[in-house]
Amino acid sequence: MKKISYNAPLTLTFSICSLILLLLNNYTSGLSNLYYFSVYRSSINEPAFFLRLFGHVLGHANWDHLLSNVLLLLILGPMLEEKYGTKKMFIMVLWTALITGLVNLLLFPHMLLGASGIVFMMIVLSSFSNNGRKTDIPLTMIFVMILYIGRELVASWVMTDNISRITHVTGGIVGAWFGFKSQ
Repeated sequence: MKKISYNAPLTLTFSICSLILLLLNNYTSGLSNLYYFSVYRSSINEPAFFLRLFGHVLGHANWDHLLSNVLLLLILGPMLEEKYGTKKMFIMVLWTALITGLVNLLLFPHMLLGASGIVFMMIVLSSFSNNGRKTDIPLTMIFVMILYIGRELVASWVMTDNISRITHVTGGIVGAWFGFKSQ
């Protein structure tokens, strides 16, 4: 008889934590996201500043926001953890959180939360997953960059929604960097 396995520890733990934190955010009427799981301009001397700089990727505004990120994480994460290893993927997630948080702090005054930067990092990184020749640039990565990142750049100029397109672009660029670095 087959048993259920915890096959992608980082992906599953990240997803479960995001779910628990959304429930906590709902219970605290938005205060947990505001104080701990979103990044925004504040004093570097504030005790929660560094927690927010990394923790913003775990906070989500609502169920739709959470599901749109977690579903893609659950699709891409196990494959990437198998290819790169859980420890290396954890380091990639931390770097992506830090870089997207810093970009938001430097360029935008508004609050940022959610795992979309991580998702875009994984989307681009996954295009490297079956690149057999380490000296080649995968054509799939070029198409992914043009389509996903191009769409986000265009949307940033024509749409006025509450989505941080620069976080998507930044996450994709970080994913491409990790992909090239890992070859």
